[in-house]
Parts: sequence; C-alpha cells; structure tokens
Amino acid sequence: MTFSNILALFGGLALFLYGMHMMSIGLENSAGNRMKTILEKLTSNHFLGVLVGALITAVIQSSSATTVMVVGFVNSRLMTLNQAVWIIMGANIGTTITGQLIALDASRIAPLIALFGVILVTFIKSNKLNAIGDIFAGLGILFIGMDMMKEAMIPLQDSPMFLEAITTISNPFLAVVIGALFTALIQSSSASVGILQALALGGLIPLSSSIYIIFGQNIGTCITAVLASLGANRMAKRTTIIHLSFNIIGTIIFMIAIQFIPFVNWMVAFTSNPAQQIANTHTIFNITTSILLIPFGNHLAKLAQIIMPIHPEESEEVDYNVPLMFIDKHNIGSVTIAISSLRKEAQAMLELAQKNIMDSIQALINNDVDIKKIEKREKRIDFINFQITDYMSQVSLLNKNEQESNSINALYKCFSDIERIGDHAYNIMQYAVDEHEYHLTKTDIVKEELQQLLDLLQKSFTLLHTYRTTPQNDSYEKIERIENRIDELTASYRQKQIDRLYEKQVDAKDCVIYSEIMTDIERISDHIMNIIEECKRNNLTLTED
Repeated sequence: MTFSNILALFGGLALFLYGMHMMSIGLENSAGNRMKTILEKLTSNHFLGVLVGALITAVIQSSSATTVMVVGFVNSRLMTLNQAVWIIMGANIGTTITGQLIALDASRIAPLIALFGVILVTFIKSNKLNAIGDIFAGLGILFIGMDMMKEAMIPLQDSPMFLEAITTISNPFLAVVIGALFTALIQSSSASVGILQALALGGLIPLSSSIYIIFGQNIGTCITAVLASLGANRMAKRTTIIHLSFNIIGTIIFMIAIQFIPFVNWMVAFTSNPAQQIANTHTIFNITTSILLIPFGNHLAKLAQIIMPIHPEESEEVDYNVPLMFIDKHNIGSVTIAISSLRKEAQAMLELAQKNIMDSIQALINNDVDIKKIEKREKRIDFINFQITDYMSQVSLLNKNEQESNSINALYKCFSDIERIGDHAYNIMQYAVDEHEYHLTKTDIVKEELQQLLDLLQKSFTLLHTYRTTPQNDSYEKIERIENRIDELTASYRQKQIDRLYEKQVDAKDCVIYSEIMTDIERISDHIMNIIEECKRNNLTLTED
C-alpha cells in the first residue's frame, strides 16, 4: 500500500465523516426544532416510545445524540427512567438507517447528488431548501468518500501482513473489543459501520469477522451518553447504564445464538453485496434485540437501579447547580437546535423568576414566606445565567445566517433581563422577612396596593409566556399598557406612603422601604417590556411555535 493510497484512504474518511455531518445538520434544520418537543411530550406507551426514538434517531443520524437528549430529560426530571428505556431501544433501531443508505451502491451518481445539493445551497435563498440541499450534498459527499476509501484499500488485498491481522480478528471477543474501542474513539456507530462496509467492499474482511465487530460497535456508541452523564444526577447515570445494558445483553444473546444457527450464511444468502450484508446485520441485531427486550424494559430500569442504588437524598428537590434542562454543552448540534434549546431554557428560567416574584410579593401581603425555596430558585437563576454565557461562546462558533445571529443575540439579552427580574424578586423577599433589618410593616391599604401591582405583573407574565409574533396578536400592546399603568401606580403609591408618613400612620423606615419595593416592581415591569421588545424586534418567541 503506497503513500498515495494512505492519503486517499484518509481523504476518503474525511469526506465520509464530513458528508455524514453535513447530512445530519441538514436533516436537523429541515426537521426544525420539533425533535426535542416530541421527546418531551412522550407518553408512557412502550411501542410509541420505541417508534419515537427510532424516528428521531433516523432524522438526526445519531443514536448518541438521541440518548444524550434523553439523559438530559431524565436529569431534569422531564422524563422517567422507565420512559427512557423505550426511547433508547428505538434509538438503536433508528441509527441503522445510515448503514442502509451506505449499502446503496450510489457511487456512480454520487457527484450528481452532491451537485444537486450544492445548487440548492448556493443559488436558492430559502432556509428550508438550503437545509434540503445540505442533506443531498452531504449524502453525495458521503458516497464519494466511501468510494475513495474502497479504492484506496484495494492494494491491501495482496498484503500478507494485513491479511494475517484480519485473520486474528476471527477471535470473537477480540473483534467485539476492537469494534467497541474504535466506535468509542470516533463516537459514532454509524461512521464506524460505514468504515467497516468500506473494508468489506474491498474484500478485506469477511462477514464472519465483521459480525462481531458490529456487536462491539453497538457497545462503543454508548460512550457519548456516558460522557454526557458524568456531570448529571444519579438518575441520568442510570439512563446510560440502561443504554449499555441493552447493547451488552443483545451482544451476549447474538453471540450465543450464532453458535447454533447459521446466521452468517443467512445474511450472505440474502444478498451478495458485502456492504448490504453488514447493514442488514446491524439492522437485524438492533431490531431483534429491541423485540426481545421490550417485555423486559421495566426490568432494565430496575437493573440500572440495582447497579446504582437509589439514595435517600434523591427524593429531595433538585439542587440549584444540576445541569441545565434543555442545553447540553457537549452536544450542541445545529444552530436551529441551539436556538430551540436556548428558547426553552429562557422559558424555564423566566418561570423560576416569575414564581419568585409572585411568592415574594404574596409574602408581603400574607406575612408568610418560604425563604429557602426563594433563595434556591434565585441561585438556580444565577447558575443558569452563568452556564448560558459559556454555552453562548460555543454557539458563536457555529455557522449562522443574519436572522439566526439576531435571534441568538436577542435571547442573550433576554437571559440578562430575566436574571435581573430574579434579583428584584429576591430584594422584595428580604423586605417581607420579619427577622430582616429592613422588613416592611404591612397595613391593609399597603396590602391592597401590592395586590393590585401583583395582579398587573401576573397579567404581563401570562402575555409574555403566550406571546406569538403574528399581526393578530396584541400581547405587545397590552404589556406596554400594563407597564405604563405600573409606572403610574408605583409613583402614586410612593406619594400615598409619604402622605401616610405625614399623618403618622407609618414611620420613616417604612416609607423608604416601600419606595424601594415600588422601584423593584417598576424595574421588573421594565425588564418584562425589554424582553417582549427583543422578541418583537427579532421576530422571536420564547415558546415553541
């Protein structure tokens, strides 16, 4: 094998991996930001869970990415461990679609496929068609890279050293380890299966050896989810244990079964195409394992709990510094997915800030306050804001069009406004605590005034949560009117408190504190107005369309 062959091999591998990445991004963008929403709304129906996991993985071309999403949902308690089982089973089925695509001998028309995609990307100004162009261009580049690898490896057919090394892989356990380690290294079972198909097309490895490498590849693909769970809670770690258990159990079942049935002969008899043989083996392995383990899905969840027992503290409220609910810094994906994740995280953060405001003002009215809950939410808000800054620095490196850049910048400003809303809520809480040096003495009239302001803030938050950027929606104008009304009322209530001071109904301390509370409420309203102005200016909404 000459130096030029080696260069062609690595060049083909580079094109193959880049084509797969490009196709994956195109599929994500064309599918929009619905994939995570589908997962979040998943019911406990077993077969529906498997189907959803398979479809989403087929779209994003990565079982690892789907499993990482599931780890995040379990970590944030949006999904139970039992629901995660079915998604993971489906993800293992969906990931086989790439191997089936590669098995299609499209190398002759690959340049035309790539050219068609490039035309859509280069000459048409449409985000949807550009995304479709990415799919075709990526698919064409993938096939071209595959053909380059196949051609580069032809000389190895006459290499005694290589043939001897291939012979040693006939050891089933060694083959499983090689497949697992290589897939863990490149973090993609789809890519490693594609490379194995290239070897098979070159006549360099028989199916009798490939089959064990395929088993190992399914185990190695779990490494991405394992890495994603390192900073997560114990429940999320159990999700990765389920993923590993599924593939390890499947491997054991198949390694035992093929000792008694002529599985390799069946695959060879079905098709003479080596790449198709590997793709079929990969597909049958995952579908069969899923069918066999579906009745035992809940037992897999229990097995994960046995391996990692439940601690008493797990039943307590989630700590403030657990990983973010919708954002995974280890698996950003496309700009579309990043924006969708940022919107959802902003919505979750806004709900925390809103809850703190409602509780803090209500505490001023009703003389009861759970300080620890408010403090914990405030810490969580600050933690999210800090993590978002780090995440934004990674998102800034992605290729973005002008609209996407504007949306990301607008969201960043929204996070800043939400964080400030949280700060003002915390300030109000302190004035409600009797043990605090600057607590407010509440009278009936003060309580009525605070209740009026609380009702107005609640209306603003409701409008902000349901805001849609359509001509028929007048949420912006309503929030603007509420903001003006709050400005009028806070100015009026300050003056009334001063009047009460002159009439000796309150003391000077109460007058100062009440003025500070009015300032906090006024600023909260201003920040709500800032958020909806950013949404209106950039055709953005925090909630899903």
